[in-house]
Amino acid sequence: MATKRMNVLVYSGNGCTVEAVRHCVYSLRRLLSPNYAVISVGGNAIIREPWTASCALLVFPGGADLGYCRTLNGEGNRKIRQYVERGGSYMGFCAGAYYGSQRCEFEEGNKELEVVGNRELAFYPGTCRGLAFSGFVYHSEEGARAVELKVSKTSLTKGSLPDVFRSYYNGGGVFVDAPKYQEKGVEILASYTQELKVNPGEGTAAAVYCQVGDGAAVLSSTHPEFAAVNLGQESDIDGYAEVVKALAEDDKQRTDFLKSCLLKLGLKVSQETTAVPSLSRLHLSSLLPNGTSDIIAGLKEIISIVDGEEYINDDNDNFHLEKPSAWSLGSLAEALGSETSEKTDEGDDDEDRIIDYESVVKRLIVHEKEPPPSKETPYFNHDAFYTNLKHYDSKTQEAKDGFGNNILYGEVVTSTNTMLEKNTEILRRLPAGFTAIATVQVAGRGRGSNVWVSPAGSLMFSTVVRHPVSLTSHAPVVFLQYLAALAIVEGIKTYDVGYKDVQVKLKWPNDIYAVDPSSNDLVKIGGILVNSHYDSAEYLSVIGIGLNTTNAAPTTSLNALKPPSPFTLEKLLARILTTFSTLYSRFIRTGFDKSFEQMYYKHWLHTDQIVTLEAEGGVRARIKGITRDWGLLLAEELGWEDRATGKIWTLQSDSNSFDFFKGLIKRKV
Repeated sequence: MATKRMNVLVYSGNGCTVEAVRHCVYSLRRLLSPNYAVISVGGNAIIREPWTASCALLVFPGGADLGYCRTLNGEGNRKIRQYVERGGSYMGFCAGAYYGSQRCEFEEGNKELEVVGNRELAFYPGTCRGLAFSGFVYHSEEGARAVELKVSKTSLTKGSLPDVFRSYYNGGGVFVDAPKYQEKGVEILASYTQELKVNPGEGTAAAVYCQVGDGAAVLSSTHPEFAAVNLGQESDIDGYAEVVKALAEDDKQRTDFLKSCLLKLGLKVSQETTAVPSLSRLHLSSLLPNGTSDIIAGLKEIISIVDGEEYINDDNDNFHLEKPSAWSLGSLAEALGSETSEKTDEGDDDEDRIIDYESVVKRLIVHEKEPPPSKETPYFNHDAFYTNLKHYDSKTQEAKDGFGNNILYGEVVTSTNTMLEKNTEILRRLPAGFTAIATVQVAGRGRGSNVWVSPAGSLMFSTVVRHPVSLTSHAPVVFLQYLAALAIVEGIKTYDVGYKDVQVKLKWPNDIYAVDPSSNDLVKIGGILVNSHYDSAEYLSVIGIGLNTTNAAPTTSLNALKPPSPFTLEKLLARILTTFSTLYSRFIRTGFDKSFEQMYYKHWLHTDQIVTLEAEGGVRARIKGITRDWGLLLAEELGWEDRATGKIWTLQSDSNSFDFFKGLIKRKV
């Protein structure tokens, strides 16, 4: 079994600047979507979590590399270096380039700015020396320049490449004597064309490629990830507006160079640069005659009125409540040719720039009489969903818990999980089974350092469970993740006649896997994230699910498994929700009993799998199952010739990290 590398991790810990991280995430998402998840991670995640197996690229942005050293020297750098040597990829910009060199020499002799010393990663086997150009001031654009770079087309051979282009520079160095390291796997990707402030030795390398074991690193002393559109021109620094203008003129060349660097590292780059999506309006509807009216009545005490308009201001998001009559004007404008009627205010600017999604007021259309017609939500047919929900509900004898009766749909949202779980005032007032759905998520969430890639074609939703604390003794809330996993697999297999043989499996505790038809590798196609809050004698839990259904990237999808006929998002969502409702009704009566246990084992991947317990000194153990009381993983210790010693280890999902496909179980610190 193999884990497909689909995460691009951007370091955002000690030493980084917020703007440098934002520029990295913005540019890489535009170039790598939908094939990779581009997310920021802190130093603790790099040191303690098992990120290496799923990481396609580790990126260190600009900032001050002494902060990187303070956090990662020792274990962190050992892990990074080992990751690259074993086939991983590293990309460093400015401070990240100094950090990736064997030696950093920054403003040597300048008592106020000097940073000089060896570095542990040492991907570039020489010195990165700066400042290449004078004028640098920390946390300022004082030293910013649009420096001209000459591209090496003998090293960069993929993609459309310029001969020269201008790139944002602010504090970077030069790779000293870069041509002399050719025999050590160093290739020059771009060189400065202007005279430098420091001695560059032989050559004037501004960006280099370094072969490191089975992997590689690209180090750039300038910032090809900085797009001019995201550089404010309102600065009062003399000449800064001209810098931004020059960078804007070379934006295509800059993008082509960055694409070529990513291709050099073996990443799959999108043919067309992905535009930054605007958030869409949200649509609240219900299967029940007075469903939305009841929900709004329940929210009344947190609704404020400003100039006659209704708003909800919660912990994470602000919502503007609109009536369908107001929406109809937008529909008319759209029919007449407007392209922005479905977008929120941050989409009014035509320029493709970094968006602070959290600051955007989300527009929420309350549909009190009937669900929105398909012309208003062309990527999600509400009538088809509710029709299938009623059909599946009619087939069960279990109590109806209302899962899916009330839904909030958005074509483009931040994260369905965040909208529910992080807005606690709203969450406290929502009925059990309330479900948020999206066609595209721009900030999907996953466990630990993971994120779920959320392109159109994925089934992405989050649903609310109100679990009484009084049930804890026989039905602990920890089992909700197992019920959700079972609901997905059972929902797929009971979608319709002929679907029971669709080959999907469970990876403990809550991932969905399938065999990729193109490679025969077992790959992740779905994930589950459960967040719970204790609130007045009950757990308020939000179960977030992402499932590749019709989309081929980033791994594979259900429809690629050649089912009897293609899955549709509306029908599959209805089936998973009704299946979960049935399972949950049984669970609160019986707990995770023998029948649940047998159902779970029927679908999981791990029976008798042999793993290594890293936190226990490398002990070998055989996976035997899970406990029915608290859902702990049972592992039987193995001794000589893999004979059982009689000792049983129990591990829980929220205090361990799992890399079963390498046979390892790691204890989080």
